Amino acid sequence: MTLYTLKPVFQGLLRPAMFWLNRRQVTANHVTLAAVGLSLVTGAALVLFPCPGLFILLPVVLFVRMALNALDGMLARECQQQSRLGAMLNETGDVLSDIALYLPFIALPDSNAPLVLIMLLCMVMTEFCGLLAQTLNGARSYAGPMGKSDRAFAFGAWGLAISVWPPCGQWNNAVWAVAIVLLIWTSVNRCRSALPGKAAK
Repeated sequence: MTLYTLKPVFQGLLRPAMFWLNRRQVTANHVTLAAVGLSLVTGAALVLFPCPGLFILLPVVLFVRMALNALDGMLARECQQQSRLGAMLNETGDVLSDIALYLPFIALPDSNAPLVLIMLLCMVMTEFCGLLAQTLNGARSYAGPMGKSDRAFAFGAWGLAISVWPPCGQWNNAVWAVAIVLLIWTSVNRCRSALPGKAAK
């Protein structure tokens, strides 16, 4: 089970915004780059000013980024804007945005730097395994339990918790450790989805 299954409902809510953007000649690639730019600026601010209170930005920016990511896909598919450049921007942009938004956790008090770096590596691996499935069987895997939407929800909630009650930061490393386990599980599930039935077992 993953939050990705709720994507059609979210897209339905965003469809009026998609038509509004299309009428104003805003392309899917423009939206993708806006999402990456927002993530990079936010990540830089959190690294430069690693105050727990500022992590209130994380759930807000993650929600906006999720909306932008949905919009760029809708514009590409429904407004005939699909392109190889767009596909490359989308995949590389997702990885860069994840790194930019979650790397600032490394600067928090009581946060173990190697654990955060391992967590980021595992995030990259989940996306790689999703693309690997697409290469092998033609369908990108979005298997969970820690896909992009799930990460946004989990780390957005943790950013909110840290900003509201900084002492909970003493549990940072436990959160990173659990996230690593779930990310490895996600990578395994995505690889299994690319294998024939018997081989997957």
